[in-house]
Amino acid sequence: MWFLGFSTNNPRNFLILGAIFLVILLAVALRKFALCLEARGNAEEGEKSKQGNRGLCCSAVIRTYGLEEMKMATRNFRIRIGVGATSFVYLAELGDGRLGAVKRVMEERGGSKKMFLDEVSVLLRISHPNLQLLLLEYVPNRSLFDRMHTYSGQAAGPLMWSNRLNIALDVARALDYLHSEADPPIIHRDVKSSNILLIDNDHAKLADFGLCKLGHDTYFSQTPCIVKGSLGYIDVNYVRTGLVSPKSDVYSFGVLLLELITGLKSMQGSTTLPEWTEEQRKSRDTGELVGLLDPKLKGNANVEQLKVLVDLANSTLIENIEGRPSMRQIVDRISSCIEAQPYPELPV
Repeated sequence: MWFLGFSTNNPRNFLILGAIFLVILLAVALRKFALCLEARGNAEEGEKSKQGNRGLCCSAVIRTYGLEEMKMATRNFRIRIGVGATSFVYLAELGDGRLGAVKRVMEERGGSKKMFLDEVSVLLRISHPNLQLLLLEYVPNRSLFDRMHTYSGQAAGPLMWSNRLNIALDVARALDYLHSEADPPIIHRDVKSSNILLIDNDHAKLADFGLCKLGHDTYFSQTPCIVKGSLGYIDVNYVRTGLVSPKSDVYSFGVLLLELITGLKSMQGSTTLPEWTEEQRKSRDTGELVGLLDPKLKGNANVEQLKVLVDLANSTLIENIEGRPSMRQIVDRISSCIEAQPYPELPV
């Protein structure tokens, strides 16, 4: 009798057949073990990926464009829709019919390839509905500065008091995210009305990360750096010491609050808005506080909410940075202010 080519009449062939079966069994067992390890490895890798994504706040997909593509999309950079500290922003028509905003770093404005790559590196770490990136979407209503301080912006009528509260809350949430949830934390360093893009009168995005700085293990920077920012918004402590921290953004946000309250620009001649309004905003007299209000509102504002915003502005603008609130505390106060029962409007 023959089995697998071996005669069963020879006893030695049984040993050979036994060895063959043993090799087959070992091969099957090893294969199953390998599959088990592979499945476990995939599961661990997936878990690490999830944890990594939580740390980075987003799973970014990078799409790069050639210069010729951008020239075609922007019609050779024809329509300028914004100006950054070191860059220009142009309108682009993307291939799928969407509109985009292309930021072009300009050497003649002090920009460099390194600054651009640093900004990209930061932006790939963050994802938040109130943050605007390099090329994601075109925000047609332009900036808060345009809306409040240009003829075309004011032609649409003044921003109502409730609009201003909602815009302040959106910007506060964006900064809170950068300071508290981004990993590592990010200091924007250029919070100003021209970097606040309006989706509509109620919703805004914080844009332009060209001057941003990554946070450190310690909450406050211990090494002085070159002071950067925009006149009227720069933290006075940062100017004096060269030390930047998240509280530097808090100061700039306080200037923005004053801008929303008063309707005035950050500079009044050679005087900053915090200096210009100091006596009135620190007064305990309600009439003095009401006098800060943008005349274009014609008194259509909420007196208790006005008090909260002025008090917040005062706390953000003190020179002692440790005494300033965090952006999380500011978000909580503005949210509570908006959610509170409405108070009587100010008299016209």
